[in-house]
Amino acid sequence: MLKQMHAVLPAADLARARKYYHDVLGMDAAEEHEQGQLLTYYVDGSAFDIYQTENAGTAKNTQLCFGTDDLDAEMRTMRERGVVFEEFEIPGVMKTENGVVTDEESRTAWFRDSEGNFLCVTQRLDAGMRSGDRSPTDAQMGGGM
Repeated sequence: MLKQMHAVLPAADLARARKYYHDVLGMDAAEEHEQGQLLTYYVDGSAFDIYQTENAGTAKNTQLCFGTDDLDAEMRTMRERGVVFEEFEIPGVMKTENGVVTDEESRTAWFRDSEGNFLCVTQRLDAGMRSGDRSPTDAQMGGGM
């Protein structure tokens, strides 16, 4: 039976990726494997690996999505650290406004890491925020996702 899962991201330059994840996202690798050619990161009960390969940056799809309780604060911090959020439109499906797509269940922003991987950060919306109030509730400010 399948039990656990985690994402695996490619990096053309593993040292550059390690620096990006530390400096920009505030994360440090918890483990190193294969003589330092595979880094494992743990985030709130989940994990992802980064490994060195020439195939980095070739995917055109979202490869990893982080959750947050306060998307606006995360984006502000990330922008201060140099992150540029993607602006795009998929006609009839979604369109970003100031880097964010809002739907009935969430607000999501996409960006690329130092290796060209397409990542996102998303905030699930409670019923109050779905009805049009975009200010964080007490549960969102203090509760985990």
